[in-house]
Amino acid sequence: MSAKQTTLCVPLEVKPESCSRLSSLINDIRIREDKSTPGQENFARIIVNVPTLHFLSMSVFAAGDYDPMFILEANFDGPVGVFWGQMEAALSNDLREIVRCCKRPLDGDGKLYDAVTAPESAASIAAYFEKRTQSPSVFHHGNRGMNRDRILREHALFLTVRRELDAVDTIDADPYRGLEPRPLHEKLRQRVIADHPWLAQVPIQRISASEKAFDVLRLLLYVVILIFILSLPGLLLALLLPTAAYVAFIIVAAVLVAFLIYRKREPLPGTGIPTTFSFLNLLWQQAFVVAAYVIAATLLLVPTVVIGSYLIATLVPHETLSLSEAFWLIAPAVALGLFSLIVTVPLIILRLRYLEMHDSSHDAPQTREHLLREMIRREDWVAQNHMGSIVLLKPGVLRTAVVRAGHLGLGLLLRVQARDGYLGSMRTVHFAHWAFLNNGSRLLFFSNFDHSWDSYLDDFIEKAHAGLTLAWGCGVGFPPTRLLLFDGASHGRRFKNWALASRTVSRFWYSAYPTLTVDQIERNYRIASVLHKQTPSDMEVRQWMLDL
Repeated sequence: MSAKQTTLCVPLEVKPESCSRLSSLINDIRIREDKSTPGQENFARIIVNVPTLHFLSMSVFAAGDYDPMFILEANFDGPVGVFWGQMEAALSNDLREIVRCCKRPLDGDGKLYDAVTAPESAASIAAYFEKRTQSPSVFHHGNRGMNRDRILREHALFLTVRRELDAVDTIDADPYRGLEPRPLHEKLRQRVIADHPWLAQVPIQRISASEKAFDVLRLLLYVVILIFILSLPGLLLALLLPTAAYVAFIIVAAVLVAFLIYRKREPLPGTGIPTTFSFLNLLWQQAFVVAAYVIAATLLLVPTVVIGSYLIATLVPHETLSLSEAFWLIAPAVALGLFSLIVTVPLIILRLRYLEMHDSSHDAPQTREHLLREMIRREDWVAQNHMGSIVLLKPGVLRTAVVRAGHLGLGLLLRVQARDGYLGSMRTVHFAHWAFLNNGSRLLFFSNFDHSWDSYLDDFIEKAHAGLTLAWGCGVGFPPTRLLLFDGASHGRRFKNWALASRTVSRFWYSAYPTLTVDQIERNYRIASVLHKQTPSDMEVRQWMLDL
């Protein structure tokens, strides 16, 4: 069975009068757990009591539009219930004091809040946090399928291998000198397997075949449902009009809408950024999706229509449909409905373009100097860093629908594409996620990444500005976007200023392996994978030699 990783956050509204006390509580936890003293292991209590945890952060977001918000962010292995039980064992009293600084929920969790925060209370704090847990709208797991123990175990193996190879360089009788790759692999495996007996066991598959198939199935189902909803107006219109008239109407309407978009295609003055991203290339790459939709929608609708015809026949006697008759009835209707997408999708884009042209962007967002200094002071102590951000979302039904559908689709796409440990060509993201807050009026973003915040955003701006614009372009004050995907995050300096203003200090941040980059974890995995095998292939051994 593959390792299941989980990402979640717990947002709790803070009593305004308790905000300073809450920040102090979190700072006290950090000072107590993060020893930063030679000879003392950092976060020892968390390491022992929460063995499933990869990353944990606690932050307080203050804003002029809302009361302060406390957010606990966690990335861990296994089910949610087990994790909260471990957290209760490690930080029960601290979490209880934190909840006492937060508001009583006005929904059905109020009684649980009362039980947890009562004087001398022994009520389960884990149950309250589990109740208030919020799932992400989009998330990415770097080094997917690697649980914490495996990451640490394979890094220990890497260090053993390095010590073994480095030690023999200092003596005259080097047992590895002059060996061909395969004998070297065999000898090295014999030397390290005594300290790492798990190498003799069959390794756990990172992502099982069933999990991969489920990810693809969910994405296909999403695509089919999305296209069906978008093509529904055309599908209904096709039933009312003769086919020739319907086709002519769609073509005329598509030409008209395309003309209007063409007139508005240019960026607003001073906001255009050259890009190699192309809508036409994107649509061409999705051609197989169109074919898959016609097949899937037809296969789903044909039995539905046949069963419906039999049900109706039991009430009103009439001739039922055979499968072939239903197929030839449904398939053309599905195709005609699909044809209408050349109008409905551009119409949505046209309306969004109108909204984009009347949006206000925040060219010089204010950054509180004391927070900025605190963020800078806490960064770049280890190989990894952390950031948290909350932005307001632009209002409107259409925007809300597009953002929700976009996040859902992006999340499903990432599960299918990001399986090799990396986020496309970006090799720095351990765990990252977005989540909607306050009934979807605010958007939360957390990321645990390698290297500095500046280089992290540069990576996104250079390699994934279109996806970043799609995911974050709904934020109030975001740099001007064009047709959903263009410009926006490509405005490097303006985007960084906007992102910086929405950040807050990561008052408590824990990493189970702070010195390891995403790349190093994948390197350790590759070395361990080949050492697992007694007789790897020649190609595997040659690649393995490059990683040593």
